[in-house]
Amino acid sequence: MIIGVLGCMAQNLKNDLLKNKPYVDIILGPDSYRNLPQLMNRHMVEQNSIVDTKLSRYEVYEDLFPKRNKGVNAWVSIMRGCDKFCSFCIVPFTRGRERSRSVESIVTEVRKAVDQGFVEITLLGQNVNSYKHEKNSFADLLLSVSDIDGVKRIRYTSPHPQDINVELLEVMASRKNICNYVHFPMQSGSNEILQRMNRTYTREHFHYMADTIREIMPNCGLSTDIIVGFPGETEKHFEETLDLMEKIKFNSAFTFKYSPRPYTKAEQFTDQIDETIKKERLDKLINVQRKHTLELNSKKIGKIENVLIEKESKKSSNHWAGRTDSNEWVILEKNSSKIKDIIPVEIVDATGVILHGKKMVEA
Repeated sequence: MIIGVLGCMAQNLKNDLLKNKPYVDIILGPDSYRNLPQLMNRHMVEQNSIVDTKLSRYEVYEDLFPKRNKGVNAWVSIMRGCDKFCSFCIVPFTRGRERSRSVESIVTEVRKAVDQGFVEITLLGQNVNSYKHEKNSFADLLLSVSDIDGVKRIRYTSPHPQDINVELLEVMASRKNICNYVHFPMQSGSNEILQRMNRTYTREHFHYMADTIREIMPNCGLSTDIIVGFPGETEKHFEETLDLMEKIKFNSAFTFKYSPRPYTKAEQFTDQIDETIKKERLDKLINVQRKHTLELNSKKIGKIENVLIEKESKKSSNHWAGRTDSNEWVILEKNSSKIKDIIPVEIVDATGVILHGKKMVEA
């Protein structure tokens, strides 16, 4: 048996693995996968552990495509690495600097996914909208993917607020198969904490861009990421976060207590927050977000939404679960619809994060 540890955690923990896990044969960082067959063959002759965690400025696996199981959505990685260096994040040190695949390579992979039966494409990158290859921007890439026959929906994650611009939003608004949804990570509503996080934008800029998104794309679904209890966060800083949430009102949010990551700048801050305070703030923030989600979802009752059927409901074999263009989950009776269909659905109820609907009867 050959035991290997691969990826960014191997990159991060290689010294511990070498010291405390002598039975691990192969330790490969995320830029060394291409060498795996050669290294495994070498191990049959030479029994020493093999470590290859060099980070590359060029490796994007341009000519290697993933093997996919059947499904509705295909994830397509368009770039690797990160140049933002947020003070709480280890990614730039474990995955290296930003580099992007060519438009041609991405289009080829999307076409392969469509040929395999996938109808929704999610473009993936650590800062996906930082994509740039030669003269092509992320907006250019979206247009190219949108032109591919058989692509019913396009989503992307995760963007960085610094790189959301009007050009990108206008491209999204111009194409029906680019979803009316933006994941827009706020992290904090306090300028002082944002600066400590090295997020490179202000509270005011973030608020302005959130308004701009909804102005260019009316009824756009807006989700976010928020961290509470970051080192040095006072009650005033936390209240600024709640205040900005009230002003913007996100459709949904991924919320976290700050957790130190080894080797990051934030881990070195001496004014760490007590876990009890973190939990209290997180509970309060979650309650605020639940209120906003229910408020925004309730406004959809009586409206018609186009829903992509994705899977059977977990609670009933007689119902489908699907998503709206703006990324809300909808439960509806199966009737004659099938997985991968996009159908008009009247929303009849909202329970928390879930909408309930009924298929519109065709005239």
